[in-house]
Amino acid sequence: MLISLRRLFLVAATLGALCSPAFAANTSSPGLYNSLAQAAPELNPQALKSALSAMQCAVSNGASPAQNLAVIDYSQPSTARRLWIFDLRKQTLVLRDLVAHGQKSGENFATQFSNNEGSHQSSLGLFRTQESYQGANGYSLRMDGLEPGINDSARERAIVIHPASYVNPLWSQTQGRIGRSQGCPAVRPQVARQVVDKLKDGQFMFAWYPDQHWLQSSAYLNCKPRLVASIVSTKGG
Repeated sequence: MLISLRRLFLVAATLGALCSPAFAANTSSPGLYNSLAQAAPELNPQALKSALSAMQCAVSNGASPAQNLAVIDYSQPSTARRLWIFDLRKQTLVLRDLVAHGQKSGENFATQFSNNEGSHQSSLGLFRTQESYQGANGYSLRMDGLEPGINDSARERAIVIHPASYVNPLWSQTQGRIGRSQGCPAVRPQVARQVVDKLKDGQFMFAWYPDQHWLQSSAYLNCKPRLVASIVSTKGG
């Protein structure tokens, strides 16, 4: 009877660990990268590695674990499905689709990024998603930029995920690209609700591009514990 009780306790403890948010965001696990890379072979490996590294830095320094992660690979053209959403617990790909960049970031390729209000450019780095809301563009999602000087003006700039009719592959036939936003990662109306519902309430979003200044200065990619812990405490984890 004692052995059976012990076995029951071990099974319960194991199941509890597997179902916990902490397990869902065990981004330091080599198996997580391998699983996600296999699920998204077209995603730049460096973009995925950077996303997991930045998220691990945040969680290791006080941020609450997330269940889902979105990665935007801005090194790909706007005509490519360059938005990936992953389920971290199941280690699977939930969605891959189109996403717009800012009008002043570039034509088909985004090459310029900004944190400044009125720039109409996209921002790079790690974001924490927040509340969903019904706005002028429809069902949308607010988020906070976590990187000082890189994307931390996102809320003030009203950089949100929202549906937009111009995120349409048919545009490429006449424009050579899909439509562009004022800096928001806008998505197709057909998938907007799924995107917002998967990412709302404290998930992570990571926007990547091989920008050398950002790569060398990012508090998350270079994991600066004191600075990250201070950001996490200010943003509420």
